[in-house]
Amino acid sequence: MANKRDLKKDINYVFGDIIEAVYYWELENTQKPTKESDAIIDDAIASFDELIARVNDRNVDDKKAHFKAINNDLEAKGRALIERINKL
Repeated sequence: MANKRDLKKDINYVFGDIIEAVYYWELENTQKPTKESDAIIDDAIASFDELIARVNDRNVDDKKAHFKAINNDLEAKGRALIERINKL
């Protein structure tokens, strides 16, 4: 199991890279934000906030299972957002 600090870094890197990819897409294609790209960025920020709040939750009985579930959710949400970027 990765420690809490590494999990927070992974969350930050994943969602930061997704937001950066949306900005690159905007620069290459439309030169301005679209409704779809803004929605992806908003969802990435909301997912980031949710996962960080779950990592910081101290009222957990089984920490190993809790952090594994957060890691699985990170992968699922990251893949879903990347799919949405690819559909732009």
